[in-house]
Amino acid sequence: MSIVFEEGADAITGDGRQRGLATYALTFLLWPAILAACIYGTWLGFESGHSAIYFNITYLLLALSLFALERLLPHEREWLKNDRQMGADLAHTLLSKGFAQVLVIVGLTIGIAEVAASKGGEFWPTHWPLAFQIMLGLVIAEAGLYIAHRVAHEWALLWRFHAVHHSAPRLWFFNTGRFHLVDTVTSILLSQPLLFLAGAPSDVFIWTNSITAFIGMLTHCNIEMRFGPLNYVFNTPAVHRWHHSRNPAEGNSNYGENLMLFDILFRTFYCPNRRPPADIGIDGPMPTNFTGQFAQPFRRDQAALPVTSGGDD
Repeated sequence: MSIVFEEGADAITGDGRQRGLATYALTFLLWPAILAACIYGTWLGFESGHSAIYFNITYLLLALSLFALERLLPHEREWLKNDRQMGADLAHTLLSKGFAQVLVIVGLTIGIAEVAASKGGEFWPTHWPLAFQIMLGLVIAEAGLYIAHRVAHEWALLWRFHAVHHSAPRLWFFNTGRFHLVDTVTSILLSQPLLFLAGAPSDVFIWTNSITAFIGMLTHCNIEMRFGPLNYVFNTPAVHRWHHSRNPAEGNSNYGENLMLFDILFRTFYCPNRRPPADIGIDGPMPTNFTGQFAQPFRRDQAALPVTSGGDD
């Protein structure tokens, strides 16, 4: 038995090739199964007392798994082609995600969380089951992440830095960390202090940042998957691909990092029932090498600002 998939937001391929029923079912199960496996690996780390080691192992296994799946079940075959920017993507990941997230988030925010715990953390519901505390942590951090992301699109000064991420000509797991250092630090400063002010314990900080890292890589992967109602809860690849559209009417949407809660509340959610554009990027100059991309925000010639209103630098 075989099924012909029609064009649309969840089409298996653009050329209408047939897939078996098993593959069809797999496309629904992949995203939640992979995320669940990552969460399980994180939980094992907490149980063993080596959360950092287990996170790094889980993150590496996630990257290897997505690399294989992108070639077995690609969403866009064109995105499999080498864009000659892997060196720049890796450098951004090591600098932005490595430096900012490992040193600032893991070092600073966990330290802040310990201080908050010592002060009592009277605003935090420590009597809740850990799973519900993590959910609360994700929602609180998401408020800051949503603001940081939306402002980066609507304020020309911050768009200069955020444009580095949007200049990628394709989406795949490897350019998940393609963020200018200033862009990354801005997101951190607008999200992590909210958890501190709420009195979140260090475990919630670690869980929140771990899940954010996992969802971030899954969001950018070039794998054909189907999500159904999950699109209205999480920042899935189907939702995020619209955010990378060159069309401002489509790209000025879906600012959520992990959750779609604030996009739905503030009416910036966008996920029509058709296939997202494969031709992504920005309308403006952006070098293909790391040093050029890092310096570009400080130059006069800038990428066009993808906003429908507002924002002068």
